[in-house]
Amino acid sequence: MHSPTHPARPGGVVATLALAGVTAAIMQTLVTPLLAELPTMLDTAPANAAWVITATLLVSAVCVPVFGRLGDLVGKRRMLLVCSVPLIVGSVVCALASSVVPMIVGRGLQGVGMGMVPLGIALLRDVVPQEKLSSSIALVSASMGIGGGLGLPIAAAVAQYAHWRVLFWGAAALATAVAVLIFLLIPDVPAGARGERFDVPGALGLGAGLVCLLLAVSKGADWGWASGTTVGLFAAAVVVLAAWGVWEWRTRQPIVDLRTTARPRVLLTNLASIFVGFGMYSAMLVMPQLLQFPAATGYGLGQSMLAAGLWMMPGGIVMMVVSPLGGMLTNARGPKLTLACGGLVLAAGYGASLALMGSAPGVMVALMIINSGVGLAYGAMPALIMGSVPLSETAAANGFNTLMRALGTSVGAAVIGVVLSHMTVGMGGHTLTSEAGFRTALIIGAAVALLATVITAAIPAARRAAAPDAAPSPAPAAVAAEN
Repeated sequence: MHSPTHPARPGGVVATLALAGVTAAIMQTLVTPLLAELPTMLDTAPANAAWVITATLLVSAVCVPVFGRLGDLVGKRRMLLVCSVPLIVGSVVCALASSVVPMIVGRGLQGVGMGMVPLGIALLRDVVPQEKLSSSIALVSASMGIGGGLGLPIAAAVAQYAHWRVLFWGAAALATAVAVLIFLLIPDVPAGARGERFDVPGALGLGAGLVCLLLAVSKGADWGWASGTTVGLFAAAVVVLAAWGVWEWRTRQPIVDLRTTARPRVLLTNLASIFVGFGMYSAMLVMPQLLQFPAATGYGLGQSMLAAGLWMMPGGIVMMVVSPLGGMLTNARGPKLTLACGGLVLAAGYGASLALMGSAPGVMVALMIINSGVGLAYGAMPALIMGSVPLSETAAANGFNTLMRALGTSVGAAVIGVVLSHMTVGMGGHTLTSEAGFRTALIIGAAVALLATVITAAIPAARRAAAPDAAPSPAPAAVAAEN
């Protein structure tokens, strides 16, 4: 067994975990180029085809915190390998699907594998030397955004020039490669909570509450926000999650330790994560549409799906470059300052987009600024969380933080979707989002990013007593900055 603090190949560990994150993100964006064709491809109604997206969202939301806790109990490497299996199987099922039901099943299986990222981030605390930890966390954490930025144009190119099934066979091959690298390069370290029990009622309660909440958020626009189904799901989510909270507070070994989560440092970081997730997703909804809208509208840029993806690709590359710089800033001044800088840069990117949205190069520059902010923020949040929780809870705490980001993106998608669908203009018998609608969505993105920055400013300084359990122990400059 490798040493838990100094594995034989730390560079290989970080590269493998970053590739796992990129792979998970590509799984999420894989079907984006196919959305318009899904009903025809699968011989189904558009409402049914939409479940191809929703299934991945729901399953990943439930599995990420559960797999995080299992990582603490049975070992993170083992759970990383477990996560790779449904990624591979789900991709193969999708590649072979000829109707909507197996496609939804395959996409759900891919959602199970999304737990790789928080597990990988938590594992870094166990295996990477302390002086490289912050930059490693930043890179692996930002890999989801990097994969999203690079995955869309790649998927668009494959969908345009080859058969759509090639996308899923390629995904299966990529997931298999990740599994092999995990098996060969990731050291097996002792589980931090080995011997503790798994909280089955807590897992079921959290899963049921999240399904109700995310179904209502993601499908409310289709079903009607005032419909009985939507209102009933919101009400059920409140009741179930309240009961789950009572259970978690009272049980001895919960799936999510709410006492730890309620600490101001952890609570405010998770709250900021929701708004960062919201802020990131605003651009992901607005920019592709703006790039592809007809130039005849006067504000659309008339790009093809492939061209739009290529204009967006530099944003993913910039995130890959900025993430290690964020780790260096965290080492020097602490993760709180890095997260605050991320929020400010994100807001500045939205401000720039309002001035630059008139050209494709302008949109590219704005996205590069926005993704720089996301890269800084995504790298800082796990460092803040892991510096505030016991070693036995790192994977579970990271899983919960990832869930908060996902909740932010879901709420952001719903809110921005309402704005874009209600602020419209008629053209040639079609109803299109107006320029004012796009501008309003960008302003909301800027406001949410600034709110995340304000919340970050309220995060209390790390207590020196917690330094032995921190990841990493803050440098003197960082302590001074955070105090």
